[in-house]
Amino acid sequence: MAIINQASKELQVKIVYYGPAVCGKTTNLVQVHDHVQTAQGNKGKLVSLATSSDRTLFFDFLPIEAMAIKGFKTKFQLYTVPGQVIYNTTRQLVLRGVDGIIFVADSQYDKMEENVKSFQNLEDNLKGLNLNLSDIPFVLQYNKRDLPNAAPVEFMEYLLNNREEQVPSFTACAHKCEGVFETLNMITRLLLQKFVAQSQRKAA
Repeated sequence: MAIINQASKELQVKIVYYGPAVCGKTTNLVQVHDHVQTAQGNKGKLVSLATSSDRTLFFDFLPIEAMAIKGFKTKFQLYTVPGQVIYNTTRQLVLRGVDGIIFVADSQYDKMEENVKSFQNLEDNLKGLNLNLSDIPFVLQYNKRDLPNAAPVEFMEYLLNNREEQVPSFTACAHKCEGVFETLNMITRLLLQKFVAQSQRKAA
């Protein structure tokens, strides 16, 4: 749930990167943190909440050209969830208060089952929080497109984007920073459109 800070005139939005282990969630976040354009001092430190074998990353930033809604600048909080199934409780905690989701899928053929299971796990965890994926802006990223055993995009669309209303999807090579900002820009656009529509309804 977006947080409105009246004192600093900021709208705080939470975006979660979800997906199976080693699919590129952390790489996406590190690339964004390294390359995002922000006003001076408006980028949080990249924080790693780590256990012995699990990492959850987090940082927030206020872009230079953040769209203002009713005079409020938008600050984005980006999180990753741990990919390993044994850390499902951490995933549920990270999803609390989520506003938008980027599902990162591994394009390798032998990772398709993990992609599908992770997507199902996302829906199950949202239901546990009384949330529905159809009510939350989300986009798909098909990462690792540069690998020789990458499945065709059409096949991945069939597995993960086979619904009445398809969501935006992007191909990516996150370690080269390809597709990283295209994916992030789309989810931020969807979120801001949603909040503009909500504020207009309240004003009506």
